[in-house]
Amino acid sequence: MDSSQDILARITAQSPDRIDLKIDRMHEILERLGNPHLALPPVVHVAGTNGKGSTAAYIRAMLEAAGYGVHVYTSPHLVRFHERFRLAETADDGSVASRDVTEPELAAALLECEAVKGDIAITYFEAATVAAFILFARFPADAVILEVGLGGRLDATNVIDQPAATIITPISLDHAEYLGNSLERIAAEKAGILKRNVPCVVAEQTREVERVIDRAAARLSVPLSISGQDWHVGEERGRLVFEDERGLMDLPLPRLPGRHQFENAGAAIATLRHLPFIVGEDAVTAGLQTVDWPARMQPIVGGPISDAAPPGTEIWLDGGHNPAAGEALAAALAELEERRPRPLILIAGMLEDKDWGGFFTPFEGLARSVIAVPIPEEGYGVEPETLARHARQAGLAAETAADIGEALASLPRSEPLRVLICGSLYLAGHVLKVQESVRQ
Repeated sequence: MDSSQDILARITAQSPDRIDLKIDRMHEILERLGNPHLALPPVVHVAGTNGKGSTAAYIRAMLEAAGYGVHVYTSPHLVRFHERFRLAETADDGSVASRDVTEPELAAALLECEAVKGDIAITYFEAATVAAFILFARFPADAVILEVGLGGRLDATNVIDQPAATIITPISLDHAEYLGNSLERIAAEKAGILKRNVPCVVAEQTREVERVIDRAAARLSVPLSISGQDWHVGEERGRLVFEDERGLMDLPLPRLPGRHQFENAGAAIATLRHLPFIVGEDAVTAGLQTVDWPARMQPIVGGPISDAAPPGTEIWLDGGHNPAAGEALAAALAELEERRPRPLILIAGMLEDKDWGGFFTPFEGLARSVIAVPIPEEGYGVEPETLARHARQAGLAAETAADIGEALASLPRSEPLRVLICGSLYLAGHVLKVQESVRQ
């Protein structure tokens, strides 16, 4: 059998565009396949700009801790394409977890897509989404979590007519060339996942975004559960406190670092209230403590990346790449600075379509400097000198390096440093691939 990547390349060979937001093609191909997306267990559909993946990871961890099997579809992947598809699995002892799809399973699903595609020109993401629906219909599970790829209204995942719940995580300016150049227009696209009478959990938003979501919800009689109104989450005495009309939960802080994770965890808990599952406080606690979502303020300890830096360097990895992510990361690192003061240096690589200066601005006065690097094997990466220039315009000292290894080797050795490798999930994926290479 051909590899999944070979099949995927054949399927998408006719598609002229990397991104082409239309949904009619999805309906046609799924119809030819017998509509596998209509045979799924309860679906949670997640849209937003930041926090989608983390929120999905919390929901999965909490449901699994309660004994439920969960399929999950997310994007992009970090190291392997197969990471996008997580399948529910029951262990010999009866516990449930999830695993990445195997190569034979994925190749078989993609072959089914190819067999019915005919002359329909579909994109890479559409082909992956079709494969996800085939897999999720084939393997048993109690729930499915679908993360929107881009936008919402015309996203390939938006063929689910009756999800159990929808979520809109914090919305900010990103992908303006596809979604619109204002928060209101982007919010309208994201709100396109709302379905009539289906509850929607809304994480913390700006006033203008809330108004857009309110109007869309009113048209469809959508019951909204809004952060700061219908539910509240925050830290009190080193604990995470969640409160809604059902009562108060006194919980441990999330395993994922940063105060922005409180909101993601809160959105996950609020969503569980609307699902047809029994998830007690013990399962919520376990999910907060076991949740795993790589490249979100992930510490890098040991391995080739640490070895390339001066001894004692503290290294963090995050795929955040827009201004709102820059604000969240700067806040998380400012908290670290209060507890363990160290000079902060950013090693950053970003794609061409991002707001480079907007990402760097929150780090003014916090980061000592930026080292701009290219993103390996990514044709849409911005030139390091261009990125460095925008970092300087944001008030930061900046230089360039040929790659991450050179950037780490160039760090001063006069004092212990804190390094954040950031700016793109593709760059984060490269780092994790390098780290994994020593374990294979």
